[in-house]
Amino acid sequence: MLDGFFRSLRKFLMGAHLSDFTAMTRSPLSSLPRDGGDERGGSSVPVYYSVIRTIFYAFFSVLTLVTGVANAQPQGETCAVCHAALGVEQLTKPVELYKADIHATKGFGCVACHGGDGTKMGLEAMDRAKGYIGKPTPTQVIEVCGRCHSDPRFMRQYNPSLRVDQVAEYYTSVHGRRLKELKDPKVATCASCHIPHSIRPLSDARSSVYPLRVADTCGSCHANAEYMAPYKIPTDQLAKYKKSVHWKMMTSKGDLSAPTCNDCHGNHGAAPPGISWVGNVCGQCHAINAELFSKSRHGQLFVQMGIPGCATCHSNHEILETSDAMLGVGDKAICGNCHTPQDAGGKTAVAMRETIERLRTDYEAAHATLAKAENAGMEVSQPLFELNGARTALVKARAAIHGFSLDSVNAEVKPGLEISEKARARGIRALDELQFRRKGLAVSVLIILALIVGLILKIRQMERRP
Repeated sequence: MLDGFFRSLRKFLMGAHLSDFTAMTRSPLSSLPRDGGDERGGSSVPVYYSVIRTIFYAFFSVLTLVTGVANAQPQGETCAVCHAALGVEQLTKPVELYKADIHATKGFGCVACHGGDGTKMGLEAMDRAKGYIGKPTPTQVIEVCGRCHSDPRFMRQYNPSLRVDQVAEYYTSVHGRRLKELKDPKVATCASCHIPHSIRPLSDARSSVYPLRVADTCGSCHANAEYMAPYKIPTDQLAKYKKSVHWKMMTSKGDLSAPTCNDCHGNHGAAPPGISWVGNVCGQCHAINAELFSKSRHGQLFVQMGIPGCATCHSNHEILETSDAMLGVGDKAICGNCHTPQDAGGKTAVAMRETIERLRTDYEAAHATLAKAENAGMEVSQPLFELNGARTALVKARAAIHGFSLDSVNAEVKPGLEISEKARARGIRALDELQFRRKGLAVSVLIILALIVGLILKIRQMERRP
């Protein structure tokens, strides 16, 4: 009932002047019509309009408190009072969203970003002379955010761990350079990734920059073919990334340390990795592989030829889970894209594949033998533990292929083969012992049964005697 009354009153008070109100809210204070005169023709605005307007704002303020409309801003600021009461979604939605914004929880209000005089009611609050900027332009967004986030002393009061070089770093990015040099209004700014009025801590799963949501945040622009059309770059990165092993690790296995867009491209200084340093980016996680590749002949030639190292074999966004099938010159082998079975590179790839396959086969055979013995109740915990050394050798051998040296791979495989052989031998001995025990048990059971039968016969014989 109260809401219905409120809507009726708002319609009555604002119906005739709604267009004027909309126009006035978009103009500087100096251009607003004053009581007693009108810019459009000098006709007087009735004095009672000012009275009604005063009552209007006062009523909205009281009604806001009565109906529980949130006013998530410092005491004294009144921006949310009018915005919440007007009932226009584009004005009320920010008020509702801002309740949970990290800035609201720290005590910041509308004026901190939008300027103006929050102590005034109505249009007087939007005073350009007092710094009111309304909705910031892309360039103003950087300036507004940087005003606090680039000040070490100021930020230390709220979150000392936050970096304060984001603005400087942003202007080194592709986005920042295009904004600064080309005045491109479509590039990403702070507000593109950190949704205005809904900014939450990085650790909050609802944050637009939470690891699981980063890809979709970047994809809101980069996966939009129409939006990205002027830049003539692919827009399938998001779809490809969501097929990758990195996305699988993050979503299926809950590994939030798995890489997403900003881990490879950077965040505030976002840029595509250059050909010469793709390996350095991948090497943040795959350090051994990157070091081996950089020292290899391939690593040197790829740079000279302008070929991106890791991405040439593993792709960039659609990085699938690796397998031994990628090695060699077979149908699924990556090496076959450049090498043939007859050239030196192809022969080395085939030899490395055969060596690794041998270790994998021996390891699996040893593990299966020990597992069979363990399931049968034999004590084989020690050889099972030692067999982990063979698995480690297999992992090292698979990493060693990035050096493209058969000798290096053999050096890693050799100890793994020895461990597998010993473990399998101990498993076989355990199974042999198991068979011996079973045969002994069978013989023992037969002897016992024979004794029991003999004893029963003897008892019956004695019972038949007179």
